[in-house]
Amino acid sequence: MAGVNHIAEHYVRLVLRVGQHDPGYVDAYYGDPDWTPGGAPVPLTELNAQARALRDALAAEPLPARADELDRLRRHYLDRQLSAVAARLEMLQGARFDFDEESHRLYGAQAPRHSEEDFQHVLDELDERLPGAGSLTARYAVFRDRFLIPPDRLDAVFRAAIDECRDRTRAHLTLPDREQFTIEYVTGKSWSAYNWYRGGLHSLIQVNTDLPITIDRAIDLACHEGYPGHHVYNVLLESTLVRARGWVEFSIYPLFSPQSLVAEGTANAGIEIAFPGDERLGFERSVLYPRAGLDPNTASEFLDVQALVDRLSYAGNEAARRYLNGDFDREAAAAWLERWAMMPADRAWQRTAFFDQYRSYVINYNLGRDLARDYIARRGGTADRPDVRWREFGKLLSSPRLLDQDGGHESH
Repeated sequence: MAGVNHIAEHYVRLVLRVGQHDPGYVDAYYGDPDWTPGGAPVPLTELNAQARALRDALAAEPLPARADELDRLRRHYLDRQLSAVAARLEMLQGARFDFDEESHRLYGAQAPRHSEEDFQHVLDELDERLPGAGSLTARYAVFRDRFLIPPDRLDAVFRAAIDECRDRTRAHLTLPDREQFTIEYVTGKSWSAYNWYRGGLHSLIQVNTDLPITIDRAIDLACHEGYPGHHVYNVLLESTLVRARGWVEFSIYPLFSPQSLVAEGTANAGIEIAFPGDERLGFERSVLYPRAGLDPNTASEFLDVQALVDRLSYAGNEAARRYLNGDFDREAAAAWLERWAMMPADRAWQRTAFFDQYRSYVINYNLGRDLARDYIARRGGTADRPDVRWREFGKLLSSPRLLDQDGGHESH
């Protein structure tokens, strides 16, 4: 498929040129360093014309008779990515889409709409679980503070979590021998943690310590950023597609693209795959709570409450939708997050900064997780069939599959 290889090379060069205009656009690149552009950026209108021309060339390229499933998936992947490049270029030229159109243009998905009533029954359950005086938000804050990881124990707790996540992932997925990661603790970010993939099977995982970190976040972040989340996803794409097949388009990751729906969705879905049933509780109680100096007898109570709070995750999308559409100002968006998503005030304000920086990207976390869960379950990967669940999960991590919301939650 020499023609598609040629288009793929020009796609990589195009994404790198867009990155000259949009510093956060290229999340990772470990391809040919000579392709990195220098000098004055190419005008946005010209880049948009290039994106359209590449998409047209791809559509005109015949599929060889001997093409396999991955070849077909690759073409669809490139088409969708190029469509998102064009949409991002329109935004850089000043186009403004509403929240839902933007997420559909960039990620191929739209989060469902919710009202206050949709979350009230969850808040009612929390109200019963957290008795006492004061508002529910205040009571939850007091409850949550009992489960903070002391700063001087954070590294030991996080490393224990990531070691366990790695062992559990390696028991089901074959990873390259030399894959590795580095951990850094940072401040001044709008996110809680980030995986920067460096290529060569190596990731830099940064954890933001601006705000206190609760014990449940150890496994969440270790799975999401490391195993079987972003680190594993990037390692498998590099080893199976870039190295084994020479598909250069997977050496670059444009952040505002359909690839992010898969990346974030699988990173969150991977948490329950790595720790099914009561296994998370057992590990937290026996290993993480003692390392954090917390009472292991309280682990079950905290996990139950956090499961309820997680059911409010779409309230965060609603806040972003209303804020970015101009229905909320920042203060109203933060108040909504405190009231309906149960976020502490400092975290709610941090989240509004995330909205400013990443906009509709927020849908990739919870909607992406739900689409990944559905994709895997519909292929037999249910909780009672863990081997099938890991197998289908591994396919998502190591192939050009996309979670097409309008096309059966997958790409063929």
